[in-house]
Parts: sequence; C-alpha cells; structure tokens
Amino acid sequence: MTFSVSDLNSMHIDILKEIGNIGAGNAATALATMINKKVDMDVPIIKILNYSDITQILGGEEAVVAGIYFGVEGDIHGNIMFLLDIVSSKQLTNILMDKSDYTGELDQMDRSALQEIGNILSGSYISSLSTLTGLNLTLSVPSLCVDMAGAILSVPAIQFGHVSDKVLLIETVLKEGNELVKAKFFLIPDVDSFGVLLKSLGVDS
Repeated sequence: MTFSVSDLNSMHIDILKEIGNIGAGNAATALATMINKKVDMDVPIIKILNYSDITQILGGEEAVVAGIYFGVEGDIHGNIMFLLDIVSSKQLTNILMDKSDYTGELDQMDRSALQEIGNILSGSYISSLSTLTGLNLTLSVPSLCVDMAGAILSVPAIQFGHVSDKVLLIETVLKEGNELVKAKFFLIPDVDSFGVLLKSLGVDS
C-alpha cells in the first residue's frame, strides 16, 4: 500500500516538525558561519497544502518570487522548492553581502547569492534528515528562477501533479539584526517516499 503526504496523522506531523526544528537550527548555524554574524531562525510552521493553494501562500499567481528548485535523490526521491518573495530575497542578499539595497530588483550578484544560500539551507536540512533517519540523501544542483509564482509552480505541477496533489510546507523566519526573511520550503514527495521516511524513523505508516 502506498503512503502519501495526505495520509500523515498528527504523530507523523510532530516527527516531521522536530526534524524541521533540527534542520532549521543547523541551517541558521551554517548561514551564520558563512556571514560571520548571529542568525536566529523561528520555530518552523509545518502545514500540508493542496498544490493549488501554494500560489495563495505566495501572494497570488502574479506575485513575483524567487524560487530555488532541487531534486532529492538517494533512498527517497522528491523535490524541494525554496521560495522567497522579492522583499525577503533582497533582505537575504543584504545579510549575505552586508549591504542596504531595497530597490526591489535582483541583479546577477543577488541571484548568485540566493542560489548559494538556498543550496546551504536546503543542504543543511537534508543533512539533518539523513543523520536522523540513516537514509542516504543527496540534492541535485540547484536551479534558480525569478518569475511570477504561477509560472514557477507550473513546471513541477506538470511534472509531479499526477503523483500527489499534496505538498508539505516548512515555513520559518530568518533574523539577523533588523533584517527579517520569510523563507518557505516546499517538499514535493514521490509516491513512495513518505512510507520509506516514516519507516526509517520507526513509525508504522
């Protein structure tokens, strides 16, 4: 019997939330080490969403966002999208490059920085997940796109919509000084991965 994200119960969510807490803490530490500054990260909020609801979370189909997309490979398969609105994108690049640019435009240096940060944060989360579960997990090379939310979400929707219409949202806020960055991780699993993941954690799905 296959197990999908829509089958998760409260105990499963608690376990995934704890993994999110640990992964978020490691990600904040990795970012703080990179910029040599103190970075705090709020306790993640875990939600299960319909894929069609993601655009509303991001402010509507026409809201411009920065999306960093990864494939998850190894013992489980799926995809991660790390999405930021443009304001948070600029805040994050300001933190990294110690600048105060609030023009609302992402230049090439900003884009490179976002891709690198997305790689570090997602890598930290996957590393934590791998350590906790004993599963062999790797990420593909990240792909960055800055576009309207509807356009960014159309590609994985077409590719994975037939597998599951549910996604797992991990939402948190990065803090460095007065800069606040609203970060959203979306995990899009393949049809078998949650069963493998929960079994590795000792949970009978």
